Amino acid sequence: MKTITAAILSLTLAVTSQAISKEELVKRQCRSIHLGYTKSVDDPCYAYIDLSVEKSSPGTYFCALGFHMGHLGMQELANGKKVIIFSVLEHKNGRISKNVPENMRVKLIRKGDDVRFSSEGSGGQSFYDYDWQIREKVSFLVKSIRVNDTTTRYTGYFYNNKTKGWQLMTEFQTLAKGKQLGNGIYSFVEDFLRNYQSATVVRKASYTNAWASTDAKTWRPMPKARFTGDSTPSKNVDAGQISHGFFLQTGGTTNQATSKLWSTIETTPAQKKSIKVLPKELTDA
Repeated sequence: MKTITAAILSLTLAVTSQAISKEELVKRQCRSIHLGYTKSVDDPCYAYIDLSVEKSSPGTYFCALGFHMGHLGMQELANGKKVIIFSVLEHKNGRISKNVPENMRVKLIRKGDDVRFSSEGSGGQSFYDYDWQIREKVSFLVKSIRVNDTTTRYTGYFYNNKTKGWQLMTEFQTLAKGKQLGNGIYSFVEDFLRNYQSATVVRKASYTNAWASTDAKTWRPMPKARFTGDSTPSKNVDAGQISHGFFLQTGGTTNQATSKLWSTIETTPAQKKSIKVLPKELTDA
């Protein structure tokens, strides 16, 4: 789980954990919880999943697909606005862009219409305003292309249910040691507001229909995942099997009634036909 811990940018939590007691952390924030999927193919080029948020609150990130160099999902911002986010990290993941050497920085290759960017931290971070609704199933896809032995391009997409088509987020290029998506695909729920009141609110999401592929033709399901959490010692977290997937729940009145933290849970795989038809652009090398 070291890859997962690094990839979800837990530096902020690590610093604050040293500054305040564990008891205070429990009062201040929901515990971030994750699903670390068991490898179905080695270093896939593609990953696909359906995400449906059941309970949300301002300051929440529902990550659909995380990988060793980035993550893709949807957020409810602190002001209640809802967005899709796709981020790619830099090889030396500094928190300040100017501290990363120019030749190691993420490069933008292309972006979709109406996609905007954040200037916070380092790496590439893109947003698309999308007013997703509770229980709306949103499909996500990440594509990777190995450029050479050191560099990889990552492209994020989500299926826009309003326009009935795939929306390109961005294609970023970064140093990735020649890896594609790697062998540590994951999902998570995170409370990034952390203002004490946010710890009292339940956040819940369903992750279903998870697949990985090396060529976008032969897809392998990801029906097994390890349920993990960050260093916040809260007990009000839960996860479990649902039809063709899993749920994650944290905060508020949540009871850990279904699965123990650090346990592996398994579901019945979905059928391949449930993957949305991918535009030709997504399957071209």
